[in-house]
Amino acid sequence: MSTTGQDVWPTRASARELLRLAWPLILGNSFWTLQIVLDRILLSRLSSRDVGAALSAALIFWTVLTLFQYTANYAITFVAQYTGAGQPRRVGAVVGQAMWFSVVSGLAFLLLLPLIGPVVALMGHTPELQELESTYLRILCFSGLPTLITSACGAFFAGRGDSRTVLFVNAAGLLVNGACASLLIFGLYGFPALGIAGAGWATVLGTSTSAVLSLALVLRRRHREEFGNGVNWGFDRELFLRLMRFGAPNGIGVALDALAFTVFLALIGRLGEVELAATSIAGTLNLLAVLPMMGVGQAVEVLVGQRLGEDRPDEAARSAWTGAVFSFGFTLLVAVAYVLVPETLALPFRNEADGARWGEVQAVVPLLLRFVAVYCLFDSLNMVFSFALRGAGDTRFVTALAIALAWPIMVLPTWASWYYGWGLYWAWGFASLYIVLLALTFLLRFVQGRWRNMRVIERAGEEAPPGGAETLAPPTVAAEL
Repeated sequence: MSTTGQDVWPTRASARELLRLAWPLILGNSFWTLQIVLDRILLSRLSSRDVGAALSAALIFWTVLTLFQYTANYAITFVAQYTGAGQPRRVGAVVGQAMWFSVVSGLAFLLLLPLIGPVVALMGHTPELQELESTYLRILCFSGLPTLITSACGAFFAGRGDSRTVLFVNAAGLLVNGACASLLIFGLYGFPALGIAGAGWATVLGTSTSAVLSLALVLRRRHREEFGNGVNWGFDRELFLRLMRFGAPNGIGVALDALAFTVFLALIGRLGEVELAATSIAGTLNLLAVLPMMGVGQAVEVLVGQRLGEDRPDEAARSAWTGAVFSFGFTLLVAVAYVLVPETLALPFRNEADGARWGEVQAVVPLLLRFVAVYCLFDSLNMVFSFALRGAGDTRFVTALAIALAWPIMVLPTWASWYYGWGLYWAWGFASLYIVLLALTFLLRFVQGRWRNMRVIERAGEEAPPGGAETLAPPTVAAEL
């Protein structure tokens, strides 16, 4: 069945429903954007080298963490479909399985500490950059466990449509992070001046605050009684394996995408520190468009899951198209700003102490923002339709696409740009092409409509299907595509 007919186009009612769920998620992701930008601005007061090192280390950290985070957080689709199907006790049970996974993987995350030096060395950056990257990355590893706990708890709230609690939890953590960052980076009010290490410890304190708060809210009495939170968190082998069946491909797909961008950044760093700093600034400014619209994508995932749980695929499609219209419109406004006022946007990163180096960086950033202005429009569609497919359970396709496109379209051509001396703009051109193709492929997959028959949950009163959604058993990557 087509998903582009008049029966699924956005309506005022679908727009109100989406925005009611999405605005706390948009605001929460905007807080994250502001915090990341603020951290980069504070670090730029030290040097542009610190800015580049922070982005490189953060990408390595998130490449590993997203594998676990997006596996645990995929419980949001289970919660949404169970909510739509009217099975509250199964909501608590699947959150418990996500919590088991989060705690074990969060503790295992610390095993990466001895590997940080060799991993950073693989990026081939200067010794000064490697020292800064290693310092920041070691500290970030301690934020893995609290981040995963927050993700599992967040799935409980967001999957049921309670996005305001998610906003509250994230805002509390970000306030702690923001307050501690300036104190610890520069050593204000008697605190030691830790530089880039201070930014790392501020992140640990902020994520720990969110974890403690979200866990306390999940275990409130009314949630224990209605959903079985805490008391219904025993290990359920069948449900845990089903969460892994759908959640692991989701985590792998996101991690492979993050890995591709990490390698891309490492290759950019080999072009030079000016190129790396300019890419870091342009990438940070790109978050002004990406992270807020991620909130729209998350809302679409929840609504698609709930409507499929209710067996209303047309309404699921309407929610996705509503999200696409809203996301594209907002991103278009940001793209215009990238083109018209790039120098103004880059001004907060200015560091007079860098002298001539800052002048070189300042000359490159506006050109990179033109690339961003083009590809972010496609990325807005990528954000919505990839989350819509996740809300149905089509996670294997997402993973297959990351494998099929990222390396041949972006990573290998970027390596060639460095090896053969083509330069920075060729590398950015290939990265932009990757995002464009990714968005168009997700759109085509959604329009084809296979997701309409997919489910990750069992029917009420029935045993869970042995293979999960019957449409999700492709034998090869080629079959998925």
